Amino acid sequence: MKGLTVKELYTLDETIAKDIFYGVTYPWEVLPKIGSFIMELGKTLSEDEYEKRGENIWIAKSASVAPTAYINGPAIIGKNAEVRHCAFIRGNAIVGEGAVVGNSTELKNVILFNKVQVPHYNYVGDSVLGFKSHMGAGSITSNVKSDKKLVVVKTPEGMIETGMKKFGAMLGDEVEVGCGSVLNPGTVVGSHSNIYPLSSVRGYIPGGSIYKKQGEVVEKREETV
Repeated sequence: MKGLTVKELYTLDETIAKDIFYGVTYPWEVLPKIGSFIMELGKTLSEDEYEKRGENIWIAKSASVAPTAYINGPAIIGKNAEVRHCAFIRGNAIVGEGAVVGNSTELKNVILFNKVQVPHYNYVGDSVLGFKSHMGAGSITSNVKSDKKLVVVKTPEGMIETGMKKFGAMLGDEVEVGCGSVLNPGTVVGSHSNIYPLSSVRGYIPGGSIYKKQGEVVEKREETV
């Protein structure tokens, strides 16, 4: 469906994981493949640029990882990325170049494109965050429905069955998520959109939009000088 495809949401040159998206229509299709992809990609990384630490963990030598951070593999931490104090990376995680994983932030089965920021008390699970997307303090992805049923993506054109029990959020390039927001299972936010603080978001939010509350989504206006 229009607006939800990999091509429309992401700049693939802005991730070391671009090859995982080849032949894929919707970005959530890559979620079951992230772990195995990391293990294959890690073997090809330059030893001059990346250091292998532990089992299936590759960390760029230019990255900054706090001594109190915990990283479980498979994982790749990109060049100039920053993993701050008490960050918890549970595995199956790709952290892009120049990305920030903040204090008490937890990642699980995710791809963070380059320059993504999840800097304060975030939970990001079973999700893909596009180039320069940012999640405000305390905002989270909810990746499992309360009734434990399979996740569907709700769009104006109808429902898309994903066949997945765990599916957090797909954020396009340069999405801004306000502090304290919850992105419910199956949320897809188009590129260059903004989510108001303390929002509960579900379904598809078109690119170039401002999400104020459920049922109130407006198109961004171009500023004139």
